[in-house]
Formats: sequence, C-alpha cells, structure tokens
Amino acid sequence: MNHEPDFLEHLRAELSSGRIWLDRAIVLGYAIAAGLFVVGFTLASDWVFGAFHRFYAAWPWAVLLTTPAITAGIVWCTLRFFPGAGGSGIPQIKAALHPALPEERRFLFASLRLTVAKIGLGVAGFAAGLSIGREGPSVQVAAGVMQHARRWLSPQTPIDGRALLVAGGAAGIAAAFNAPLAGVVFAIEELSGRLEARSSGLIITAIVLAGLVAVSVFGNASYFGVIRVPRLGWDALGPGLLVALLSGAAGGLFARLLSASLTGAPGRLNRWRARFPVRFAAAGGLAIAVIGLVTGGATFGAGSEAVKQMLQGHDELTPLYTVLKFVATWLTAWCGVPGGIFAPSLSIGAGIGDAVARLASSDLGPALIAMGMAGFLAAVTQAPLTAFIIVMEMVDGHAMVLSLMAAALLASLVSRMISRPLYETLAEFMVGRAIAASEPVRPPAPDAPAASAPSSPSP
Repeated sequence: MNHEPDFLEHLRAELSSGRIWLDRAIVLGYAIAAGLFVVGFTLASDWVFGAFHRFYAAWPWAVLLTTPAITAGIVWCTLRFFPGAGGSGIPQIKAALHPALPEERRFLFASLRLTVAKIGLGVAGFAAGLSIGREGPSVQVAAGVMQHARRWLSPQTPIDGRALLVAGGAAGIAAAFNAPLAGVVFAIEELSGRLEARSSGLIITAIVLAGLVAVSVFGNASYFGVIRVPRLGWDALGPGLLVALLSGAAGGLFARLLSASLTGAPGRLNRWRARFPVRFAAAGGLAIAVIGLVTGGATFGAGSEAVKQMLQGHDELTPLYTVLKFVATWLTAWCGVPGGIFAPSLSIGAGIGDAVARLASSDLGPALIAMGMAGFLAAVTQAPLTAFIIVMEMVDGHAMVLSLMAAALLASLVSRMISRPLYETLAEFMVGRAIAASEPVRPPAPDAPAASAPSSPSP
C-alpha cells in the first residue's frame, strides 16, 4: 500500500550526512565555473575576431598569408598535443557518453586540459578568420569542466561521470546561446536520449547556474534581438514550404560532405589529408582566405553579425554569399581545426530564407529567415527539437513556434533521406579509433619451423 511521504523523515535523511551537501556544493561550484569558462571563451572570441576585422580592413590581402599560416599552426598544435580538441566538440562528448567506450578512456574527449586547449585553439581560429562558431566547442568546454568535479566527490555519491558530462554539455549550450530551454532539450535529444530522474535536477541546476553567469555578463536579451513577425496566413505556406525543403536538402548535403570528409572516406584528397595534415590545412586556409576576399570579408567568422543585420532589414545575403559560406564552413571543418558549425549553419540557413523571401517579393522576410535558420540547423544536426527551440529563443520568436517547429521537422526529414546523423556518425568513428588504439597489439604468429630456419649458406 502506498504511503504519503513523511516530511520530517526526509528532512532528517537530508541533514544526516554533511558529505552529501559537500558533494552538492562541489557540483554547484563547478557549474558556475563552467559558465565562467564559456563566458570567457565568448569574450575572447569576440575580441579576437574584432581585431581580425580591423586587421582585414587595413590590409585585406594579408589574409592570404596569415589565414593559411595560422590554420596550419592550429592543426599542427592540435594533432601534436591535443588530438581530442579538434572539430566541433559535440561529437567528442557523444563519444565520451558512448556505452562501448571504457570509462577510463573518457579523458580522451573531455577533461580540463582539453577545455583549456579548446578555448585557446578556438580563439586562434577566429584570429585566422575561419568560418567557425563557438557554440559547439562550448559544449566540450563546459563538459570538461563538469567532468573534473568527479575527482572531488565521495565514492558513494550517486552523481556519476555520465551525468556530469550531460549536465556540462547542456550548460554549455544554454550559456553560449542564452537559451536555457534549448539546453534541456539538447541534453535529451542529442546527448543522453533520455532524461533520468536522478540526473534531471543536476542538469537543470547546471543550466540555471551557467545561464545566470552568462546573463550577468551579457544581459538577459535575445541573441539576435526581437524580430517583427507579420501575420502568417495561407500566403506564407508556399514560401515556407520551399524554405524548409531547400534548407533540408542543403543541410543534408552539408552533413553528408562532413561525414565523408571527417571519417576518412576513400578519396585522393582525404589520402593527402591523412598523409600531410598540416599542408592540407594550409591549403584549406588559403582557399578560405580567397573566398573571404571574394565576398568582401562576409564569409569570415561565424556570420552572426550579418544575420543580425539581415533580420533588422539592413542587409541582404546574396545566394552567392550563401553558397560560398557553405563551402568555407565545410573547408574549415575539413581542415580539422577546433571550431563549431552551429553559428555558420544559422547564417547559411538565414541566407536560404532571405533568398526565398526576395523571390516571393513579400513582407515575410524575417519569418522566412528564421525558418531557414531552424531548417538548416535541424537538417545538419538531425535534432529538430533543439534546432527550433534554439532559433525561437535567439530571435524571441514565440509568435511563430508552430512555423519553426514545422520547418525544423520537415527539413530534418529531408536530411535523413540524404545523410546519416552527423554527430552520431562522427562520435562512432571517434569511439572506434579510441578502442582500436587502446587494444594491445598482438604479436604475429610464429612461422613454421621449416620456414623459419634459414638454410645454411653453400660453402
């Protein structure tokens, strides 16, 4: 027979052990530290990219030298000292959470050392003008901080390393986008697959504390401001459907290209990349610099400022810009530098929405741009719930929840017909390499006696 909970009994149990409260205090402190690391990463990235823009304005042709050189240096340093820091950061945390990965190998993908390296190398990527974002790396940054808390907790604590990783990853998304709801959904949809009752409080607490740190520094404002959404009637059905289909096809193609490029699929260029990774990075950096010069610097960096201007009606992203941003982001990821694809994906999706809006010659521009952002991000990640909630919170688009949801779901469906899930594919590739590297090398079987005994030389 079920009984109502006894308040006094539960209170005595909570107060009976000081070690439980010490463990909780340690976790809370690390959650605040995770927010501080993400905020520091954000401030450093913005300052360095501002310096890059001033440098580019003064000496535009110099990027043909600086971008390849810095890119090659980043890749050399990553491969030589911090191989677990390359790429977005989200596949690494998914790999660390993979059930096939031995627990003692988690440090290969999440640690305080990798957190510091991710920040430094990511900031260097902005100094090179590469087409990267900081939101994906913020997941690995925050998860590495939270993972470090495990060494200070008591052996009997119910807080395990998996819960700390999920909480850190969710806190990183929440602090980077100023989107706490997206952090919760990201933890469920992309990292854990479910939200266990015993870890839900830890995840939400980490999100709240890391988010409060970000809000205290940047203010409680939407990332892209507030968009003015006109009344969405049946006249928006055709353009909205076109945006969802185009962003889904483009995002699926982007995910397929990245999967093939980053998992070492057979091909002449990938063989050259495997043999000469630093030279490949220099060549990729040169191509990115050329694309940046062709677009007047528009493809450098994450592209967030261009999206803000476009949502306010002050700027337009031409279809050529969108295609070149697509190529620049793919080349940047292919080089293997530490950097995310979230923010560049949002700018590519915004360009798709803007192109359809100008084609339709309507006043639906802001709405279609937001739908393109949600659609392309959902197609790349194949995480539609996270994508539409991120965009909704970034543009304060509560008035178009259904439209964003429909665009994200349709784009994700189209993408699944073209590509496997990107982050899952990369995570499985990383886990396979980590397990293969940890297995002892078996000596070759001895040869048969007749074959092993060499014949005596003739006199």
